[in-house]
Amino acid sequence: MATAAATSASEPEAESKAGPKADGEEDEVKAARTRRKVLSRAVAAATYKTVGPGWDQQEEGVSESDGDEYAMASSAESSPGEYEWEYDEEEEKNQLEIERLEEQLSINVYDYNCHVDLIRLLRLEGELTKVRMARQKMSEIFPLTEELWLEWLHDEISMAQDGLDREHVYDLFEKAVKDYICPNIWLEYGQYSVGGIGQKGGLEKVRSVFERALSSVGLHMTKGLALWEAYREFESAIVEAARLEKVHSLFRRQLAIPLYDMEATFAEYEEWSEDPVPESVIQNYNKALQQLEKYKPYEEALLQAEAPRLSEYQAYIDFEMKIGDPARIQLIFERALVENCLVPDLWIRYSQYLDRQLKVKDLVLSVHNRAVRNCPWTVALWSRYLLAMERHGVDHQVISVTFEKALNAGFIQATDYVEIWQAYLDYLRRRVDFKQDSSKELEELRAAFTRALEYLKQEVEERFNESGDPSCVIMQNWARIEARLCNNMQKARELWDSIMTRGNAKYANMWLEYYNLERAHGDTQHCRKALHRAVQCTSDYPEHVCEVLLTMERTEGSLEDWDTAVQKTETRLARVNEQRMKAAEKEAALVQQEEEKAEQRKRARAEKKALKKKKKTRGPEKRGADEDDEKEWGDDEEEQPSKRRRVENSIPAAGETQNVEVAAGPAGKCATVDVEPPSKQKEKAASLKRDMPKVLHDSSKDSITVFVSNLPYSMQEPDVKLRPLFEACGEVVQIRPIFSNRGDFRGYCYVEFKEEKSALQALEMDRKSVEGRPMFVSPCVDKSKNPDFKVFRYSTSLEKHKLFISGLPFSCTKEELEEICKAHGTVKDLRLVTNRAGKPKGLAYVEYENESQASQAVMKMDGMTIKENVIKVAISNPPQRKVPEKPETRKAPGGPMLLPQTYGARGKGRTQLSLLPRALQRPSAAAPQAENGPAAAPAVAAPAATEAPKMSNADFAKLFLRK
Repeated sequence: MATAAATSASEPEAESKAGPKADGEEDEVKAARTRRKVLSRAVAAATYKTVGPGWDQQEEGVSESDGDEYAMASSAESSPGEYEWEYDEEEEKNQLEIERLEEQLSINVYDYNCHVDLIRLLRLEGELTKVRMARQKMSEIFPLTEELWLEWLHDEISMAQDGLDREHVYDLFEKAVKDYICPNIWLEYGQYSVGGIGQKGGLEKVRSVFERALSSVGLHMTKGLALWEAYREFESAIVEAARLEKVHSLFRRQLAIPLYDMEATFAEYEEWSEDPVPESVIQNYNKALQQLEKYKPYEEALLQAEAPRLSEYQAYIDFEMKIGDPARIQLIFERALVENCLVPDLWIRYSQYLDRQLKVKDLVLSVHNRAVRNCPWTVALWSRYLLAMERHGVDHQVISVTFEKALNAGFIQATDYVEIWQAYLDYLRRRVDFKQDSSKELEELRAAFTRALEYLKQEVEERFNESGDPSCVIMQNWARIEARLCNNMQKARELWDSIMTRGNAKYANMWLEYYNLERAHGDTQHCRKALHRAVQCTSDYPEHVCEVLLTMERTEGSLEDWDTAVQKTETRLARVNEQRMKAAEKEAALVQQEEEKAEQRKRARAEKKALKKKKKTRGPEKRGADEDDEKEWGDDEEEQPSKRRRVENSIPAAGETQNVEVAAGPAGKCATVDVEPPSKQKEKAASLKRDMPKVLHDSSKDSITVFVSNLPYSMQEPDVKLRPLFEACGEVVQIRPIFSNRGDFRGYCYVEFKEEKSALQALEMDRKSVEGRPMFVSPCVDKSKNPDFKVFRYSTSLEKHKLFISGLPFSCTKEELEEICKAHGTVKDLRLVTNRAGKPKGLAYVEYENESQASQAVMKMDGMTIKENVIKVAISNPPQRKVPEKPETRKAPGGPMLLPQTYGARGKGRTQLSLLPRALQRPSAAAPQAENGPAAAPAVAAPAATEAPKMSNADFAKLFLRK
């Protein structure tokens, strides 16, 4: 079958090279193409048929499915025209997609979904040789899931014809059982090995496979039973004298293990056995039943939960860890990793248990290798892998190759590269015998340090715009090794000079670290020189450095050294205090300016409000008598809405007419000339209030109510328009829109449901577009009882599987961006950031299926041009929101001195204003000075540039009433 398929697959290529032929040859090519298509369909159908447990039928060369395939192919060959029209268009489309996927993999070989799609299409097209190569490449990079392995194995089993093919299938099975613990793959392995029992060593092979399967998954409480039964059926089918004892042994071993449906197995054993069941077997059986009752709650929790069931597995693991059975602990970890293979913390916990408890070399290294293949972006897994390899004596060349793989894994933070380099350098340092003056290992260590510094400077800094090692930890370690282990202080001093020139000279702790190194392995002269430089350069804690210098000179220095040290420290501290005083004065001036600006804004708002009220009272005053004004004092305030309405809210109510003419006043401002009488206006407002239904909110129904806001103010009949939207979530009892005193919709409402689950489902409609604006849907919470309650549905911490994209063109749609992002992995969610009006802000968040896809997307998309805009792409890590400092937490003037980088020398409190010299103090703008004292504040604020208008008796009366 493989030969026929390969021949048919090569025929279209021959056609393209030979060019157009005669009509008869074209028909033959079309027939071959159709035959290949039908053959691929037959192979795909045959792969899902499981191989029977009987070994005698498997020895046949051609199976029933093979005969069906040849029959289908021969029928297609006899009438090619019947099938040609069905496949030509689909085949061309698939070939184009295959070429695209192959090109994509040539760019990014770590695209998991691209591998899966390519294998699916090649298998559909019947490209057997190419699909083998594609599967092989994918298995080298990623561990394959149970479904992918079974599909591959079924294809190979259906095409295996001789002993060599069978050995190839055996090798595939061995690879498959190493990726994950899969009972179904072990069962297939055992059943397939039964088919080779007629070959040399076939019986031992079958028993070996089944014994390994039982040791791997025989303890699986829900799926282990099938393996035990298959093994017993095989042993029962063998005609040997010793088979009875073998079957007895299998029954007894199975009954001693807590498995589901144990009662049926015990009954079967009683029926099968000619002798009574031994008492020891019954005791072990009863003990296993008691254990089964303890395990049942955890197994039932797994059965009821939905994948990936991480929390249920973690609870199960904690239970097994308390019991302490290594075999069962290993099994539950393996079961959890089948569904949670992309959870680094689970791999770390599993490998840590194996490193500390079992310490079996092959098992430990296998788990570490699988961990880095599943989560290559996690630096902690690579570091642990290197340690485990060193711990178990793996060859140096193998460890070096593993380290190179780690560098190419695509970490998502610059500090990750520093960590992996540090782990490898520690390993190289432990290989060196420092008793020798020079050795190959020491030269390799120094070369690795040099390469690490170059790599961080060139590769990492170019990608992340930072080296990841601002404190030069790697150079510090190198300097310590040279000083302490190699007695090479000259090299250590050169390294510390390089550290200080990289922006670390202003930190006292860096100088003190260098001083301690010189103190331990250098001489007093270099210690003094280092401290003198530290006094001049340190800006964070200069007092501490000065104190260390004086202490050293007090104990070891001469009088001349002491005088020099005192002079330098006093000069330096005086300069530092002067700088701090200037910084405090500057900060105080900024605070005062802010206060003055706030006071000016407050005064301007008061003046504007007073002027507006004065203009409104001027019209009735000209037309009416003073008595009429006095009657309407209280009503005038009642007409004012509580909040300023927006322009889109200013829509006249039905039936309301506007008859307003505008004329220029003496100052050039617009004044109202012709308006309706105030009595008429009040009648309209009163009628609107009477017609408007009062909204009564019942706080006891908050659990079944949602609060909807940011709706358009111009929305007519909000309850009618919103009801169809929310009825999709469940039965809506009531929609209560909120209106202003004048009957205008205020842009928010309450939606009450019949059931709580409907309200929870309605929260998913948050930010849904309604009439061009994003509608905000949040829980209904009484802010008076919960003043700190805030709703923000998105995480504000580091999310390694989510990207933040900035610089997008405003015209970029969600569909266009999703199409670009899909090329780098599976996009779970994509959100374009908009303002309250629904206008895009050029920002987006893209959530991928895992961290690996997000890491690859950052490398490929950062700096990409979209519609002439260069976008920036980074892992989502929003900056922490700055919390304003509370007044009571600020330091008093006499309190302890804070660090210069945190609010200056004496904190950021207002009390530091009193520390200013009198010559620098400025008079307060709020209290202007008169000749004999502060001037009295005016009762009514007025603009400085314009004269306050004259006020009538009615105006004065209103001012008194407002007080």
